Formats: sequence, C-alpha cells, structure tokens
Amino acid sequence: MMKRIGKVISLMSILVLVLATATWAQPGRGPGGGQGRGWGAGDSYSRMYNPKTVETLSGEVVSVDKFTPGKRMSYGVHFTLKTEKETIPVHLGPSWHMEKQAVTIAAGDKVEVTGSRIMYQGKPAIIAAEVKKGDQVLKLRDAAGVPAWAGQGRQ
Repeated sequence: MMKRIGKVISLMSILVLVLATATWAQPGRGPGGGQGRGWGAGDSYSRMYNPKTVETLSGEVVSVDKFTPGKRMSYGVHFTLKTEKETIPVHLGPSWHMEKQAVTIAAGDKVEVTGSRIMYQGKPAIIAAEVKKGDQVLKLRDAAGVPAWAGQGRQ
C-alpha cells in the first residue's frame, strides 16, 4: 500500500514538473513574462490603430524610451515628438522588432510620422505606420494598420 502511494506521488510530481516546464516554455510566459505577446494584429493594443484617424506630423524627436502598452506584453519603443503645435508620444512597436531595423531613431532627429491618432491612457498619442528620417523610411504598419512584425514572433 505504501509503495503504491509512493508511486502515485512520484507520478504526480513528474506530471506537475512536465506541465510546469511546458507552461514556462510557452511564448510570453515565465520570468519577464509577456515577451512577444500582445503585439499581434488582432490583439487589443494593435486594434487601437484606426485607419480613419491617420495623419502625418513633422517635428523633432525629444526622447526615445521603452514602454509597456498592456499587461503581460513585452516592452515596446516609443519616442516623444515635438511639432509646431504639440508634443506627443509616437508608438513604434515591440523592442524585439525595432532592434532589427536599419533605421534608428534618436533624440534630435528630424522626422515625419504617419500614423493613427489614438487616446492612450487618457492622453493623445500616435501609433506609427511609417517614420521618415531624411531619405530613410521605417515601415511599421500597412494601410489597414497590420503590423510589419505580425506573424514573426520573437526571434
């Protein structure tokens, strides 16, 4: 009887260990959770992009920072743009995608941004579809707002 209970406990322990390992191995799970999650075309943050509110702004990049747009999401990159009329955050995309781009954005850069004006945490912001810096173009979304990284996942 005791041997049987010991075997059952051992089997249950192994099962728990296997399930825990499989759960932690899933994208967006485990330490630093949210990596790569929430950035897909159908996720709630990406659905904030509205092709009907697309506009183009020009100005100077004041700062470039990381931000986390939602719970359990990996961090993204945004910059603060100072135009003649306003200073507004411009959301670019997930950091793992931005790190692969040939076009880099830094404080002091003069840029032209085309994107969807949204309300983010009660304040205006732009979700960028395209950023032009001189003759370089950083394409982030198509005309419908589908992210360039959709389907890529974290590499």
